[in-house]
Amino acid sequence: MTAAMRRGGITGIVMFIAACVNEPVAPSLSLAPEIGASAVVANPNNVLSATLSVRVLHADSVAVRFHVGDNGAATDSVTPAVQAVGDSAAVPVLGLLPASRYILRAVAFGAGGTVVGDSVEMTTGSLPSDLPQYAASGPDPSPGYVVFAAGMYGLVIDNTGRVVWYRRFPNGPGLSFMAQPNGRYVARPTTPDPTDVDSWVELDPLGDITRTLGCGLGLQPRPHDLISERDGSYWLMCDEVRTMDLTAAGGIAEARVTGTAVQHLSAAGTLLFHWSPFDHFSITDGEPADRTGPSVNWTHGNALDLDVDGNLIVSFRNLGEITKIDAVSGAVIWRMGGRRNEFTFLDSPSPAFSGQHSARISASHALMILDNLGTPRESRAEDYTVDEAARTARLAHAYSSIPGVVTQIGGSVQSLPGGRTLVSFGTAGRVEEYDAAGQVMWAIEGNAGYVFRAQRIRSLYAPGVGSAR
Repeated sequence: MTAAMRRGGITGIVMFIAACVNEPVAPSLSLAPEIGASAVVANPNNVLSATLSVRVLHADSVAVRFHVGDNGAATDSVTPAVQAVGDSAAVPVLGLLPASRYILRAVAFGAGGTVVGDSVEMTTGSLPSDLPQYAASGPDPSPGYVVFAAGMYGLVIDNTGRVVWYRRFPNGPGLSFMAQPNGRYVARPTTPDPTDVDSWVELDPLGDITRTLGCGLGLQPRPHDLISERDGSYWLMCDEVRTMDLTAAGGIAEARVTGTAVQHLSAAGTLLFHWSPFDHFSITDGEPADRTGPSVNWTHGNALDLDVDGNLIVSFRNLGEITKIDAVSGAVIWRMGGRRNEFTFLDSPSPAFSGQHSARISASHALMILDNLGTPRESRAEDYTVDEAARTARLAHAYSSIPGVVTQIGGSVQSLPGGRTLVSFGTAGRVEEYDAAGQVMWAIEGNAGYVFRAQRIRSLYAPGVGSAR
C-alpha cells in the first residue's frame, strides 16, 4: 500500500454546521472522490505495460490495483499514484507478464477519502520473437532491477532474469542504455546514414521519446555516457576532430585527431560549458602507436561523473587516465594514471589501471572503476580511496570474476547500498553483484553477451531516481 493510500483513510463524512437556526446548513468541501469511466490502453512500445485512463471528480491522485486473471484481490499489486489533472488521470501499469489476462481497478484519493473503481480487464500480448532471454540467480540479490542494452533493445530484468521492461530501437540503442537521476532512460541509437549526427534520446517509463539530447558547436555525441540533471540540463561527451601535423610526434602531416570534449547544456539546449582536451592535453600524452595513422583516436573518453564537490570526473581510456576537471572554469584539477600521472598508488602496482571504463564516484574521496587491462589475466572492479591534497590513491577493494576474465573493451561498475558492487565484465559476458567481502550475491547465468553497462534501479516507475549511476 502506498503512502498516498494510507493518507487517504476512510471515506470522508459530510459535516453540517448551523451557526443559527435561521441560517442554512453548509456542507464542507471535502467531498468523496468519484470514479467515472475507465479504459485500459496497451503500450505500443512494450507488451509488458499499459495505461489506465480514468475520469475522476474530487480526486487529488489516482493509482491502479491489478492482478492476474482469477488470482483475486488478495494478490493485488499497486502502482504509484499519479496526480489527477482536471477531471482525469492516466496511470502507467508496468512490469506485467506477457500473454496474461489482468484485472485492473482505479483507486482515487482525495481530501474526502479513498474510492476504488470497477474492474477493467486486459490481456497482454506475446513477447517479440527476437527479444533476448535471461536467467539469473544468487543467494541474496539487492532489491530492484537491472538495466542494460542488448542487441536491438534497451532492457530491464528482475532478479530471476525475466525481462520486465523493454524498448526496441530500429538500429539498436547503442552501447549505453541507462536510467537517469531525473527518472528517465537514455540511449544513443545510431542512424543508417553515417553522415548524420547521432543524438541521445530520452524516454519516459512507458518508453516514449520525450526529447533528443545532442552536443553544441555541431559536435558528435559519444555513445558512452551521459548525465541528465533533475533541472533538465545534461552533461555529455562529444567527439571534437582537428587536423594536425603530427610529423614531429611520429605521425603524418594531416592527421585527423579525435579528442573527447565535455559539455553541459541546459534543458533548452543552450551550451553552458565546453571543455576541450586540445586546450589542456598534449598529443604525446597518449601511446605513440595510437598516433601513427591518418585517423588518430587520441583520448577516447568513455565515462563521466560528478564528484561530491560538483566537479567533473572523466575517464580517458586511450590515455589510461582519470581526470578531474573544474566544472566552472574548465581547469584540470588533477590527473590520475597514464603518462601524466600525478598520484602515488598505495597497496597496488603503479600504474594501477589501464584501458579503464566506468569511472564513478562511490562516496566522498572514493573512486570506483573497471580496470580492464591493468592486472594480468583478469579485469576487475577497483575501489580507490583518494587523498587529493596528498595526491595518493589507495586500493581499498578489488572484485574479479572466478575464474578471471579479461574484457579489452566495455564493462561497468556501480556502487550499491550496503557496500555492494554491481560489475559488468563487458565482452566477457558476465554480470555479477558482489557483497563487501567479494562474494557473488547475484549473477546473470551463462554468457549474457556484450553488456557495456549494467545498472541497478529501484523502481520501473521512477528509473534511476535514488539510485547510484
